[in-house]
Amino acid sequence: MTDFSSSGPVVLLGCGRLGSAILEGWLATGTVAPSDLIILSRSEAPAAEAARALGARVNPPSDALSGARALVLAVKPASWREALGPLVAGLPQDTPIVSVMAGVGSADIAAVAERPVVRVMPTTAVAQARGVAALWSSDPAARETARGLFDQIADVVDLDEESVMDVATGVAGSAPAFIYAFVQALARAGAAQGLAPDAAARLARGALRSAGAGAETGAALEDLVTRIASPGGTTRAGLDAMEAGDDLDGAARAAVEAAVQRARAISG
Repeated sequence: MTDFSSSGPVVLLGCGRLGSAILEGWLATGTVAPSDLIILSRSEAPAAEAARALGARVNPPSDALSGARALVLAVKPASWREALGPLVAGLPQDTPIVSVMAGVGSADIAAVAERPVVRVMPTTAVAQARGVAALWSSDPAARETARGLFDQIADVVDLDEESVMDVATGVAGSAPAFIYAFVQALARAGAAQGLAPDAAARLARGALRSAGAGAETGAALEDLVTRIASPGGTTRAGLDAMEAGDDLDGAARAAVEAAVQRARAISG
């Protein structure tokens, strides 16, 4: 576990859905001690209030940032300049800016912050310390600082180039919603075949948990499929139907491509 107390507080700028998930993961794992947390949020957030009760500082005076070890930028992409700009002068010159925003390039952030930038794209399961996070930075020290913030709450995947961060966003950051949508579709299909809707939903959710347990073994995805899909069996028949006409790969490509295009549109 990385100790951040020896070199100053960690600043969390923004406590919306993703910021709150990161905060919950830090508190659950002890990645950052509450007394070493500064939370800057324009609105009241339950996660921030829970952290305050444990000793975190919420919206303290600006001089509290003078010893910051890192600033995690977790605001909406449309408002990051307005949120970050006024804080820059109060940060140490070597404080890395750890952005968890989709679609905003490191060069744009660095132009405002004039400090090292790390981009991280985590899933909201970091709240339960079961997330995955893509990570990129051209600054080795900043990269390691960000790794220390996320390696207890996510499987951190290093990217070789920033140019693929938008793809990582589509494959991981957005994909849990794609998977939930497919599970919803499975539940509807089960109901259409005669299951009660509540039973179909419970069975589909249970299947999702079972799939997650298999994924956590680290086995190759192809092996996980073949363990269940016996030749000539019911699972193989279902997979063959999904794969007919390239429907499965086509749907996945369409979802990821749309997410990538949206991220690029956000970045301008």
